[in-house]
Amino acid sequence: MDLNNATSEAASCGSPVFCTIIPPHILDNLAQSDDPARHEPARRTLEHDHVQRAQRREIAARDLTPGEPGAAADKPKRTIYDARHGTTLPGHKVHSESDGPAKDASVNRAHAGLGATFELYLKVYGRKSIDGAGLPLNATVHYGQRYDNAFWDGERMVFGDGDNDLFKDFTIPVDVIGHELTHGVTQYTANLDYENQPGALNESVSDVFGVLIKQYALGQTADQADWLVGAELLGPNVTGKALRSMKAPGTAYDDDVLGKDPQPATMKGYVHTTGDNGGVHINSGIPNHAFYLAASALGGKAWERAGQVWYDVLTGGKLAKNAQFADFAGLTIKAAQARFGAGAEHDAMVKAWNQVGVTPK
Repeated sequence: MDLNNATSEAASCGSPVFCTIIPPHILDNLAQSDDPARHEPARRTLEHDHVQRAQRREIAARDLTPGEPGAAADKPKRTIYDARHGTTLPGHKVHSESDGPAKDASVNRAHAGLGATFELYLKVYGRKSIDGAGLPLNATVHYGQRYDNAFWDGERMVFGDGDNDLFKDFTIPVDVIGHELTHGVTQYTANLDYENQPGALNESVSDVFGVLIKQYALGQTADQADWLVGAELLGPNVTGKALRSMKAPGTAYDDDVLGKDPQPATMKGYVHTTGDNGGVHINSGIPNHAFYLAASALGGKAWERAGQVWYDVLTGGKLAKNAQFADFAGLTIKAAQARFGAGAEHDAMVKAWNQVGVTPK
């Protein structure tokens, strides 16, 4: 598969990353549509992303490190801003942690999604916010005009309202919020390079914890979950069910405008491309599927065993910034044995990586 013609600006990310939930190949397809109702929002989105990406590189240059946990680090401190359809960040402050429900549904969903993410990391993994030290969680809603994206810019979450045609309000799916905030967790831990296999791992880790945050919030076991990313995001005019499927990569959508889901499930389908920073949103389907296979084999609540292993690898200090799939696979096997012993968890990791064609190092 050749995706080298994907818009280069859409595919460029700094490290720590500025990256959006909508992959660049989708926006590029939309930007080339003959229908102004389709291409105008996509082109504006790409222009806004280019500006934000440049600002993100400035934030990255500050070399952010976590501070010391304060007395209240085990409680979220959320602040929501409203861009009022402009592009100046953070926008106007409209909601604080102690405030009751707002009249604006987007504000309430953003507040809840930040809280759901904070809760999983704290209650399951003992992590105090994104940086492990109680970092306040800020978000901006109503960004831009029909802006078809959401992103973590290194300091805050930013949500577009979507175009109400192909994409709905980006505050709706909690897994999208969890995905983007997990880029912040990665930023403060392994800080994986954002290109080729390390970049695909970066994206995959965000997908993994995004779906775990959704499953945790819904109280779902592995067999009850849909294993979809962004299932509530697609509009009524899209032929598809989500942005990505961890259970069956490559089947999330097949649409005349968006194109067909290009994700492979195994290394046999690995996509070599110079677009999308070496296919980071595409080849992430392979480690995504490995996680699904391991979690499904173990059963029960995926965040308890498979998720714990992934978290241990992400935060354990042994994951190199330029780690390849084989490196990550080997670390999951070692982490499973270190935490759970030479039992079902270890065997599930070995089998899962074998099924997706990755030979662990």
